[in-house]
Order: sequence, then structure tokens, then C-alpha cells
Amino acid sequence: MKQELMVATKNRKKLEEIKEILGKLDLRIISLADCEKPPVIVENGKTFRENAVKKAVKIARFTGKLTMGEDSGLCVNAIGGEPGVHSARFAGRSKSDENNNAKLLRLLDGLKLRERKAYYACAVALADKNGLIRVVEGRCNGVIDYSPKGDFGFGYDPIFRIPEYKKTFAQLGPVIKHKMSHRFKALEKVRAVLKKYIEKQNQS
Repeated sequence: MKQELMVATKNRKKLEEIKEILGKLDLRIISLADCEKPPVIVENGKTFRENAVKKAVKIARFTGKLTMGEDSGLCVNAIGGEPGVHSARFAGRSKSDENNNAKLLRLLDGLKLRERKAYYACAVALADKNGLIRVVEGRCNGVIDYSPKGDFGFGYDPIFRIPEYKKTFAQLGPVIKHKMSHRFKALEKVRAVLKKYIEKQNQS
């Protein structure tokens, strides 16, 4: 029987990315969409790491399953690292990928490309019913483009430009993105932890 991994998210697109990146592991990956009446998680941490740990530990305690908590977002140097942990709700009550992107572009209006440096950051925490197992982080550097471009990805992908490709994540698509993204880098670090966990469970 495959080891189950509960991903503490209701974000379908994020879940799909995680499944694609961890696809070769012997795991059955499920999410909060498969969980009846999961507890509400208030993401009020000051860092991605704090939020990731909170998600993993709380849902692992509730379900008794191996759980991954993930928190990620965009940090832009010119506006003091914002939107940061507020990335998903940057536009306030009217939050959506499109409105979040539009607000950020307005704030950066008039700045040259070299002044629009940014990075995507990701923290991934693993926990089971006994508590926290490990926390890892990943980062991907880029700049904020002048306008949305491309049809792939989600969040800020249409305006997050990778300088060496001169294209946004949304233009590059998943094949290239998943070899260099913040989430890929964090999940690659956690892959070894998951493999050891699965091996240990199979031996018990």
C-alpha cells in the first residue's frame, strides 16, 4: 500500500505542481479537498517558514497522516520585500491572480527593469502525528516584467521574468519552470526526507 502524503492546501494548481515535481516517489498525494471538515488555518506567520510549519503540524495532528505544509510567495526589493507572505491576498478584498498582478505593476510603474528585482520564495514543512519532521526552503531570482505575458502557471507567473531566458514563468511553461522554480528547489530538498520516511515505514 502506498504511503499517503496529505498536502495542506485547497489550491488545485499548487497541488498539481507538487504532484508533478514529486511524481516519481512512491506516494499517494492527497489534499484538504479529500479531508472532511479540516480545521481552519489562519496564515498569520511573519515568514513563509512559520506558515508552512503551522499548516503541516496542525493538519498532521488532525488527520494523523504524513503532512506537507507549503507556503510561498513573491518578494520585490523595490517595495521592501512585499507582497511576501501576503502574496495571495495582496489586492485585499478583490484578491485574485489578475488583481494582485495589476496592483504590483501599478506600484512599480516607472521603474526600469534593473530596478524591478524580485524573488519567489518557498518553505516546505513535513510533519506527522508525532510532530514536525523537517523544514526546507527554496528561492528563485528574477525581475518583474512590465506587463503580463504567457498562458502557463498561476499567481505572479505572468509577470515574473527569468533574465537568462528573457521570458516569464508563464511563457516558459512547466517543463522549464519545474527545473528551476522556488517550489522545485524546496521539494528537491524534501524529496530525500520523504524517501527515508517511506523506507522506514515499509520496514516497520
